[in-house]
Amino acid sequence: MLTQFVNKIGLGKSKERLAKRHLTEQGLTFVEQNFYCRYGEIDLIFLDAKRDFLVFVEVRYRKNNAFGGAAASITAQKQAKVKKSALFYLTQRRINPQFRFDVVAITGQDINWIQSAFS
Repeated sequence: MLTQFVNKIGLGKSKERLAKRHLTEQGLTFVEQNFYCRYGEIDLIFLDAKRDFLVFVEVRYRKNNAFGGAAASITAQKQAKVKKSALFYLTQRRINPQFRFDVVAITGQDINWIQSAFS
């Protein structure tokens, strides 16, 4: 049971690295990974310098499209946690940039970057 949990964490970290590389290749500038606070976690934070936005990224992975795939796994509850965590991040750093919430949905070998996935 513990081995299965550790393997799941390792898989999640590898998908976050894949998403990080993908977004960097798309021209975003990496800021931070795995920001934790009392409200939750933000997987990746980037700067989109072209549009002058701070980008909070949720990374989701599913082996296949059963049950809707990776993008469908982001519930309203998860969105709320990411939003609260992002507001905490901005408050803690005393910054007030424009920002958006993106999703990198990885299903099997497919990477789908969804910009402004929720607001």
